[in-house]
Amino acid sequence: MFSWPTFGEFHIGPLVLHTFGLCVAAGVLLGAEVTARRNARFGVSRDDTQRMVMWLVVAGLIGARVTWVLTNLSALHSPIDVIAVWKGGMQFSGGFIAALAITPWVTRGMSAVTDRRALFDSAALGLAVGQLIGRIGCISVGEHLGGETHFFLGWTYQGGASREGSLIPGHTYHNAALYEFLWLLPLIAFLWWRSRSPRFSGEVMVLFMLCYAVLRGATDFVREYDQRVWGLTGAQFSCVALLIGGAVLWRKFSEEPRKEPIADDIGG
Repeated sequence: MFSWPTFGEFHIGPLVLHTFGLCVAAGVLLGAEVTARRNARFGVSRDDTQRMVMWLVVAGLIGARVTWVLTNLSALHSPIDVIAVWKGGMQFSGGFIAALAITPWVTRGMSAVTDRRALFDSAALGLAVGQLIGRIGCISVGEHLGGETHFFLGWTYQGGASREGSLIPGHTYHNAALYEFLWLLPLIAFLWWRSRSPRFSGEVMVLFMLCYAVLRGATDFVREYDQRVWGLTGAQFSCVALLIGGAVLWRKFSEEPRKEPIADDIGG
């Protein structure tokens, strides 16, 4: 069903643009816009949201790169490879945990809302949308791949540079980044629907943690080029942490009353 050459970079005159970096930047901008629009419902200014998003993005990018480096040491051939994010190599589950860890801190000064957990839900929607766009970057550089397959959603390689494996043009491979892009579409629709009338503040964030942990954890089983410990990738260990944390937060948040009414739609 899916067939294309990799497209890790393109040229505009003498300028070389890296698709992965552009997709990460576009994901950040679009995710920030989604977060800002929902936060406006609680009287949070765009400037405050931008400051919040900046810190979340910085923590997320550092966490995503650090966890990828630690679980892909064999892919590093020089010191510059540690920071060469323009070539790909981000582990979102690690970045998600890093961003989540600082969320209580970056939202504490937002006095416009009486329940900061509502801002967690806004951040979750922005993270999900940003992740969707970012996965296009992973697809562009040919990473997160598995072995050959006859699966109807597999990706047929048509040439171009790849970060993983020696691929044969015309052969079809598992592509975990593509699979994640596909299941993120209905997941974002589901989170958006729940954000219109959540049962408790923080529900959207917790649902994202739980759903992402299960879906990403399952998707990673098709990958072949990641270092594994006890049969699991580094991302899968992060997913276990997300699953446990999500379960704990679900119990905690669901037992506390919602303080801030939620509008019926994003513009409400």
